[in-house]
Amino acid sequence: MAESETQVDFTAPQIAYQENKEGSATLEEGKHSDLPSSSQDEFPEGGLAAWVTAIGSFLVIFCTLGYSLSFGVYQDFYSRRYLTNETSSTISWIGSLSAFIVAAGGIVSGSLYDRGYFYHLIIAGSLLQSFSLFMLSLAKPNQYYQIFLTQGVGSGIAIGLLYVPSMAVITHHFRRKRTLVMTFVASGASLGSIIFPIMLNNLLNGNVGFAYGVRASAGLISGLLLIACLCMRTRLDPPTKPVNYIVAARKCIRDVPFILMLIGGFLFMPGFYYPIYFFQLDAIKHGVSVTFSFYSLVILNASNFVGRVTSGYIAVFAGVINLTIVATISCSVLNFGMIGLNSLVSVVVLGVFYGYLSGVYAALVAPLITTLTPDLSELGARMGITAFFVGGIGVLIGAPISGALLTSKYIWWIPAVFSGTISLTGGMVYIVMRLMFIRRQIKNQA
Repeated sequence: MAESETQVDFTAPQIAYQENKEGSATLEEGKHSDLPSSSQDEFPEGGLAAWVTAIGSFLVIFCTLGYSLSFGVYQDFYSRRYLTNETSSTISWIGSLSAFIVAAGGIVSGSLYDRGYFYHLIIAGSLLQSFSLFMLSLAKPNQYYQIFLTQGVGSGIAIGLLYVPSMAVITHHFRRKRTLVMTFVASGASLGSIIFPIMLNNLLNGNVGFAYGVRASAGLISGLLLIACLCMRTRLDPPTKPVNYIVAARKCIRDVPFILMLIGGFLFMPGFYYPIYFFQLDAIKHGVSVTFSFYSLVILNASNFVGRVTSGYIAVFAGVINLTIVATISCSVLNFGMIGLNSLVSVVVLGVFYGYLSGVYAALVAPLITTLTPDLSELGARMGITAFFVGGIGVLIGAPISGALLTSKYIWWIPAVFSGTISLTGGMVYIVMRLMFIRRQIKNQA
């Protein structure tokens, strides 16, 4: 796509992303007069500082998205024991609002990151995440507003401040290995969503109780975020002229593949979170033993972790866009399969397959945005203003709609059909996005 504005990429060499006829992603260094010919050598592609930063980013994602993805434990606990006066739909607003604020917070964090406020964002977000969880531990039974403000609003803002900087800083240290390292960092969410459900289910439903159980998780998260803040380092100076977000938004509007990605993500996300939020409650209500049901999310999230870790290797051969399409279509089919969840075997099968494929998709979101961003100096803007904000709206409305369709009678097939249909529609839009992306690449090469 021809662009009237040309901007220098101060954070990384400009990269033209292409897909060959087999669909595997290849990188071609862009030609820009302001970049030295040896610009590729400026990226260490490893070393102590680079990998320590990647580990720090991994810990941030572990303590933020990993905890957020464990909301299914809270959904079950609140529904059955702690917020018994509220409906499933009302309770799900806590998790969905938090997820939306995470996405919408990218508008602020992406802009500040591009202006060189990386350390300010990381420290402020870490402090707020710790404070919010300790305040959550003080919430009383059936005091919905207390939980809503601390877990829904406070923690959501904290994660929103942390996510974009912790992912984007990887671009300071890696280029050729960028997708692989980003998927490694993203896998922190899956590892967190394995450990925290085990921890929370045993603490909240055991003798420890809600207050001390939440405080224990808050203490663990506070310590790990402190380590993360000490690990992460930027390497490149911020742009001397920060990206104009209005100009970046206008470019996005003219970028047809990118707009289609936004539409596809908006449609896919409401169905994406349905199993994550309702899987444990669904298993319990269908007669699966409570003890095993407590580990249903662990099964799903363990497979999610494997999906995130392996997605980077598979994407090298299959291509980021192609693998994203496979993951979205497959997740949609498995959403329909939630109708048949009625036994221990079905919990294991659906948990393993949906967990793996949803992990693949989640790990590829950032690389997909990077693939569709011709000028990487605008990566923070595209992650924050457009992709995550628009996708966040889908997250915001998805779980409450599913909860409302579920009703107090727990009619499980209705939200399963809704989630499967809307997510499948999003997957179809991704297919159109791929076709338009290839057409643009062919046109640019002509």
